[in-house]
Amino acid sequence: MTRAGATPGRGGPEAAPVPAAGVAAARAIEVRTAAGAYPVWLGPGLLDRLDELLPELPGAEAAAVVFSAPVRGFAERAAAALARRGLVPHLLGVPAGEAAKRLAVVETLYERLAAVPTHRADPVVAVGGGATTDAAGFAAATWLRGVPLVNVPTTVLGMVDAALGGKTGVDLAAGKNLVGAFHQPAVVVADTGTLAGLDRAEVRSGLAEVVKAGLVGDPALAAACLAAAGPAGAGDPEALAPLLEAAVRVKARVVAADEREGGLRAVLNYGHTLGHALERMAGFQGLRHGEAVALGMVFAARVAEATGLAEEGLVAGHVRVLGALGLPTTLRALDPEAVLAAMATDKKHLGGLRLVLLRRPGQPELVPAPDHGVLAAAVRALADDSLGAVRP
Repeated sequence: MTRAGATPGRGGPEAAPVPAAGVAAARAIEVRTAAGAYPVWLGPGLLDRLDELLPELPGAEAAAVVFSAPVRGFAERAAAALARRGLVPHLLGVPAGEAAKRLAVVETLYERLAAVPTHRADPVVAVGGGATTDAAGFAAATWLRGVPLVNVPTTVLGMVDAALGGKTGVDLAAGKNLVGAFHQPAVVVADTGTLAGLDRAEVRSGLAEVVKAGLVGDPALAAACLAAAGPAGAGDPEALAPLLEAAVRVKARVVAADEREGGLRAVLNYGHTLGHALERMAGFQGLRHGEAVALGMVFAARVAEATGLAEEGLVAGHVRVLGALGLPTTLRALDPEAVLAAMATDKKHLGGLRLVLLRRPGQPELVPAPDHGVLAAAVRALADDSLGAVRP
């Protein structure tokens, strides 16, 4: 066995330089948890330096690299870096997209982990988008009652949301992310160079989570999304970089304050109550996660205005920034009763449905859902395109 080599110092809340020659413009953002802290490395050129950015992994001999077919090239580069660290890499493919988040897929991963075999010290390395890191993370949380997890996100959504914070899980027919566990990664390595070939619709979908981070925790970030909407939505690396970093910092702050969603962390689900219901109604295909969340945020803004929690103008502000990014803010032919029934399985349910609403950008609240009529009217209002909205 060859043990992993020297470990870089973990970055604090302020950005730290990557301790490897030849890697420029990278940042390390620290995520503090009850068990300790881990860095989120963000910048170009990091995938091929994965071996230098891994923490100490005492006793590790192998690494299970979980990936989907579209990112096989990235997975092979990660495997090469792991081999340089002295770990024997094993490539384990899963379906692309939300199809990875099924119990049957995770069961297959268990069987393949047993066949390698991997042991408790051996990490699972998730390479890909949010669905891959969710499914691989759940496998890591439960295989041998928990093994190290290394996340290597390759999408905007993965970099700013799914890969950090410790939430892992899979979907059921009854709802999204209903089976899961909290399992923090040992490190997140987000190589922004992997975004270069990402489909522009996927870039825009991920930016919905960036807007969400701004609306709940950093109004200046929401404003920056509007200002940079054109180049950011087109995937321009220079436009994306500051937005991604700011969004990661918002999530890191919230996770540090409420790691297991006892209260504050629920604000990160802004737009997700309706969004998850729409994804489920679409059969987890055809409607991207960020598109569903964009619609969910407009819905939540309409509820906040209708109940008097927010002043008029909140909806228009949402439509402005989301529409500028090419995200949908209207949706035709929604049956309010079917939508509200699908929302009933939301995980924030506590003595009744609860919603994350805004008083204004930067001031989220988790509140009991208003009466049925208000919710139904807000669903119906999603068909209103009078504010210049776009549809999926």
